[in-house]
Amino acid sequence: MAEAAEQSDDGSLSCNFLVVAYGIQGHLNPARSLARRLAGIDGVTATLSVQVFGHRRLFPSSSGDEEVSDGVISYIPFSDGLDDGTWPSDSDEDRERYRRASIQSLSSVVRRLAGAGRPVTCVVCTLNMPAVVEVARAHGLALAMYWIQPATALAAYYHYFHGHAEDVASHAADLAHEAALPGLRRPLRIRDMPSFIVDDATGGGNGISKMVLQGFRQLFEQMDEEGMMVLVNTLEALEATALEAIRPYLDAGVFAVGVPAVPLPGAGKEDDRVHLFKQDQKSGYMAWLDARPARSVVYVSSGSILTYSAREAEEILLGLRRLARPYLWVVRREGRSPEVDRLLLEEAEAAGTEGVVVEWCDQVRVLSHPSVACFVTHCGWSSTLEAVACGVPVVAAPSWSDQPVNAHLLEEEWGVGVRAERDADGALTGAELARCVELVVGGGEMAEAIAANVRVWKGKAREAVAAGGPSERSLRSFVKMVQDLDEFARRAQEILSTPPSCT
Repeated sequence: MAEAAEQSDDGSLSCNFLVVAYGIQGHLNPARSLARRLAGIDGVTATLSVQVFGHRRLFPSSSGDEEVSDGVISYIPFSDGLDDGTWPSDSDEDRERYRRASIQSLSSVVRRLAGAGRPVTCVVCTLNMPAVVEVARAHGLALAMYWIQPATALAAYYHYFHGHAEDVASHAADLAHEAALPGLRRPLRIRDMPSFIVDDATGGGNGISKMVLQGFRQLFEQMDEEGMMVLVNTLEALEATALEAIRPYLDAGVFAVGVPAVPLPGAGKEDDRVHLFKQDQKSGYMAWLDARPARSVVYVSSGSILTYSAREAEEILLGLRRLARPYLWVVRREGRSPEVDRLLLEEAEAAGTEGVVVEWCDQVRVLSHPSVACFVTHCGWSSTLEAVACGVPVVAAPSWSDQPVNAHLLEEEWGVGVRAERDADGALTGAELARCVELVVGGGEMAEAIAANVRVWKGKAREAVAAGGPSERSLRSFVKMVQDLDEFARRAQEILSTPPSCT
């Protein structure tokens, strides 16, 4: 069982949280932000643990397994047995080796913290980390899952695994079919569902898709068995209906604790973001933005995982040329083919081109810049939240995972952008890119309506994440629940350990 918690100076129980996440950008930033916000509550400490490969990218000078502190939280890596960022193969033996190594290493982290006088009160993990659930169970620790996708995706997965799979599967080939899921304000079309659900329903998808879907299935089985608390990286103001729709089914508690990584005026909040990829400082993109007119620049980025094929890169360039607007385009160096390099070099040398291509940038600074007119995005959830909180119209070009859900929210629920249609090969054509950009910033009725909606939702997002606002109150409610559970367990242990009196 977990060690008894100490009391803080004000008499309340102290809490030590261990936040465990995959060491990739889309998991690490929300997990680090959560850990640092937890540590900002009186009597609370937090440790972030990611795989060795992610820890080494965060702290290149680290030996690989040492504890590091940034003055707010500590960082202790764990080993998955591979330590190079790769996934285990499809063999049962490799997957079991990966699971066993993760359990052993995370158990060592728990013991290490206890030995340092910071016994873990509660473990929080991001998606599809079954080893963390086993470690929490083995050590008798409270457990919470950090859902780093929208609440609408949480509802879609839950109901798919709880009675609605047959309806989705029977209509999976009809992308326009609307599946009515309990509690949601409107049905979700097949095309708007998480891609892994659609792949499963159609019997398609590659090995990674099947492995990820199996991970989600196991996660929801564990949620049913463990009754774990769920933190959702969203805002009540953005997804009130979806949150209310899922809460009756997850009665251990659902807490909307999202905070987009956007600096708030006068908040004095230290930046919680980290960049696993080297930023392209040589390009001087911020100075370039400073020299562009207000609301003139098209910003294009597909996130930290997907890369461009030569054809996709060529189509995007065709669309940007057709628009004849200044553009800032992020094309990561990692995984970039020689063909894409050649296209970018030719574009840079072309006469009359007013565009900048960078390997990486500070996206929040870019989206906050007054010269940015719109954001052509893959619709990762962090990018989606940042666009809304910064008040930037969106051209949504989703590919996989929760991205179709996020595009649905941007276009249908919030009305802050349009969804671009991909061709039969899954490519975003130049003609479609140009058409959609003109729709959102071209000055017509749709652009005016989008601009009005952008202002409304930006205001709501800023109110939700302000000091003392709904997001902070929700996080404090979660901490209070953990403290109450720990106090109950402590008193129960005292009663069980007290010998009965003789009369």
